[in-house]
Amino acid sequence: MILEWICITVYSVALLLILFYAFAQLNLLFNYLSAQKKVTDAPTFDLDQVNQVPYVTIQLPVFNEAYVMDRLLDNIALMDYPQDRLEIQVLDDSTDETLISTKEHVTRLAAAGLNITHITRTNRSGFKAGALKEGLKIAKGEFIAIFDADFLPAPDWLKKTVIYFKDPSIGVVQTRWSHLNRDFSILTQIQAFALDAHFTLEQVGRNSKGHFINFNGTAGIWRKETIIDAGNWEGDTLTEDLDLSYRAQLKNWKFKYLEDVTTPAELPIVISAARSQQFRWNKGGAENFRKMFKRVVSSKLSFKSKVHGILHLLNSTMFLNVLIVGVLSIPMLYIKNEYGHLREYFIVMSFFVISTIIFFVCYWYMYKNTYGGGFKNFISYIGMFFTFFSIAMGFSFHNSIAVIEGHLGKRSEFVRTPKFNLAAVGGNWKANKYLRRKLSPHVVIEGVLMLYFAFGMYSAFIVGDQGGDFGLFPFHLMLFLGFGFVFFRSLTDKQ
Repeated sequence: MILEWICITVYSVALLLILFYAFAQLNLLFNYLSAQKKVTDAPTFDLDQVNQVPYVTIQLPVFNEAYVMDRLLDNIALMDYPQDRLEIQVLDDSTDETLISTKEHVTRLAAAGLNITHITRTNRSGFKAGALKEGLKIAKGEFIAIFDADFLPAPDWLKKTVIYFKDPSIGVVQTRWSHLNRDFSILTQIQAFALDAHFTLEQVGRNSKGHFINFNGTAGIWRKETIIDAGNWEGDTLTEDLDLSYRAQLKNWKFKYLEDVTTPAELPIVISAARSQQFRWNKGGAENFRKMFKRVVSSKLSFKSKVHGILHLLNSTMFLNVLIVGVLSIPMLYIKNEYGHLREYFIVMSFFVISTIIFFVCYWYMYKNTYGGGFKNFISYIGMFFTFFSIAMGFSFHNSIAVIEGHLGKRSEFVRTPKFNLAAVGGNWKANKYLRRKLSPHVVIEGVLMLYFAFGMYSAFIVGDQGGDFGLFPFHLMLFLGFGFVFFRSLTDKQ
């Protein structure tokens, strides 16, 4: 019975943590809805007054971006902002032929009158954080806008964002991501679904109440003084953006989030690219929890802001809890039907359903913002929600490895996410030279887990003496489909 009680205890703790996280999301939903009713009258620069136009540096950190580099540079050249108050830094850590082609492109733009420079380093020390820090040393701007290689800001982007820095307490202005290829496949749809929830429910819900939010690494603009005051960019985590965000807010700098200003970008279209991005984000989140937990707890912020901050830093750890609940749910099915005296306990433990309902309600408001309400869209939402939930659970093993490594302090290289720009290559993504052709060893275990949850579905028919127990059947079906999707897409995307 000792093993059974260990299983029950671990299972219960993981369920409780998921429920606690769900309630935090529900609180963010209330914050979000409340924020929609408020009319903010923030002070802004009048850019029609020459003396109020601030000097801005745009930084473009890039590394081996053959497919999107020309598109990025041509797009940035269209930025509608006084040329005598703007400089552009191409922070190029490339190691392939793009180093030369980018230099040539930058030279052409400079000859046409654009204030743009091509900055290179002899090594990738600190990766993206190191490149940004290097460029900051010579940046002339008092405000620093940052765009990753696949982002395409509108020409009036600076005019819509830099104006809010008239408030001297504002350290960062962050805009919402939109998606160039949302409907390319199921994979891009579920990524867009998750990111939309982050950029509406979470960012607005936190920012509206003064809780910690994060600069998202791109499509935002920093006050240079804030970066310096917070300790500058550091490359000791894989999410340098989250790291600097927390250090800045602990220094009492405020963040301004603009939900209505969108910056389009490209979503990973193959699962290997999504894997590398997910691994970096989730491991970086755990690394930042290690780095920031004590600072957050010991800060003078309100108790509620501390709780939301800690849960924010533990976002990625929810994948580990989901994996634990999934793996232990099958032994728990047998324990439930073997020990009748534990029946009341299992009734109480069914509150996992409550967590799912909370997520379902929270994400509906996000989905409705994008697609509109109505019965037809609600039916579409139901399908998308359970597709997203299933595939997210299918990623839980891969992401749990990242989380565990992050919490244990295991260092790893910053692996960039391959960009595709399908329009430029005629839709032939398989020829992309940056794709990782080597199959992840995690894929084998994901295949085993797919079969494991198939056994869980089979178990529903045979446990107990009352003709089976189907309470966990939908959960095991979603896990089976999620791991099956990840497993088979990982195999086929290599071809």
